[in-house]
Amino acid sequence: MYTASGKSDKNFLLREHAPLVKRLAYQLKARLPPSVEVDDLVQAGMIGLLDAVNRYEDTHGAQFETYAVQRIRGAMLDELRSSDWLPRGVRQNMRKIENAMNVLQQKLGRPPLETEVAKSLKLSLEEYQDLLTDSGGHQLVYYEDFHDSDTKEHFLDHYCSDLSGDPLQDLLNDDFRDAVIGAIDSLPEREKLLMGLYYEQELNLKEIGAVMGVSESRISQLHSQAVARLRAFLREKAWTGLA
Repeated sequence: MYTASGKSDKNFLLREHAPLVKRLAYQLKARLPPSVEVDDLVQAGMIGLLDAVNRYEDTHGAQFETYAVQRIRGAMLDELRSSDWLPRGVRQNMRKIENAMNVLQQKLGRPPLETEVAKSLKLSLEEYQDLLTDSGGHQLVYYEDFHDSDTKEHFLDHYCSDLSGDPLQDLLNDDFRDAVIGAIDSLPEREKLLMGLYYEQELNLKEIGAVMGVSESRISQLHSQAVARLRAFLREKAWTGLA
């Protein structure tokens, strides 16, 4: 839709793509903890859509929706990062779980069982699973991973060929993709199936629970555990120089 002067009608683009913002917000919300409000995502997404409308030019050679999706998702992720939606205490707990998994993996030569991780952390199985539940929304990569005060060089730095640019964009190179594929292959079969249904088939947690015959909350626990295994695997590979 164009104005009389031949330019894109911004108001029309906003009205036409408002439902897209809601759809993307609900898709993202399905992968986040209950504490994240979908209305906050929609509000951030609308700001992203407005930014896309103001910046878009037909000469970009791309469909507006393709361009808008990038801006909308980016605005939502910026909102999540700025609001620190995953508390620092949760990330610290997950770091403890990752470290325990790494030690046990080296000792046992196989992925440790939940009971083994819980025992290593001096927790009951129920307490360990509660930690996993609280960590719903745990991610494979965080921006703060590149500014880790605990170590001189964070393990993710190993995969970045040019730290002067965008670190997350740099991780999209072949080495990191290959390392992630190797990490997924190392998962126990049930968690490997879960990750495939979640990221490849794009099923939500409730749908995955129906497929695997367990509750949605149990799937959330297994997802958090699988992500912890992946991070532990990638850390070990980077530190040993085998990735």
